Amino acid sequence: MVNRDLIEYRKQYGRHKLVVDKLMPDPIAQFRSWYHEAESAGVQEPNTMTLATVNEQGQPSIRVVLMKEITPEGLIFYSNFRSRKGREMERHPKAALNFYWQLIERQVRLEGIISKVPDSKSDEYFSTRPRGSQLSAWVSEQSKAIPSRDYLEEQLKDCQSRFEGKDIPRPAHWGGYLLTPERVEFWQGGEDRLHDRIEYSKQQGQWKRCRLAP
Repeated sequence: MVNRDLIEYRKQYGRHKLVVDKLMPDPIAQFRSWYHEAESAGVQEPNTMTLATVNEQGQPSIRVVLMKEITPEGLIFYSNFRSRKGREMERHPKAALNFYWQLIERQVRLEGIISKVPDSKSDEYFSTRPRGSQLSAWVSEQSKAIPSRDYLEEQLKDCQSRFEGKDIPRPAHWGGYLLTPERVEFWQGGEDRLHDRIEYSKQQGQWKRCRLAP
């Protein structure tokens, strides 16, 4: 049975236009500008992004994570190194990120190389996390099957007792990743689905721009 509600649902785009010559020559600088515009427009959690990785069989998987820093080299996020995404990025250090800011009809896609940030940087960020989040990093064997919710909560109680009255150090299995982009695409919603798509690709160490068909 055809779902008419989905088929007939339409949203008309067309807030802005993208002109290649008006974009910054560096895609990270351009991304930073768009990110601040998303913040100013009131987008909730504009640092929310979808992370795609691939396993040894070529099966992709995606999940939502939070970007924590924009650097000249790329974007930084944090996770459990032993999680599914951590294991996949260890074996295949390439990934893709996607930001979608519906409120301003914009999307940014980034593809590139994954590397771990220095331990000192991971330590610095971990020290800023709420205590509960620090404990969770110790407790969660991310992506592993566990017997029950009760098991998880018991692990948390044990961890709370272990670190009671103490600073909580960063666990060695948890830290930061840097995605260094090789390709970045900026998408702006357009009228009648004639969207604007501008792609940056790195060629011989230099960023080149071109317009893609929607």
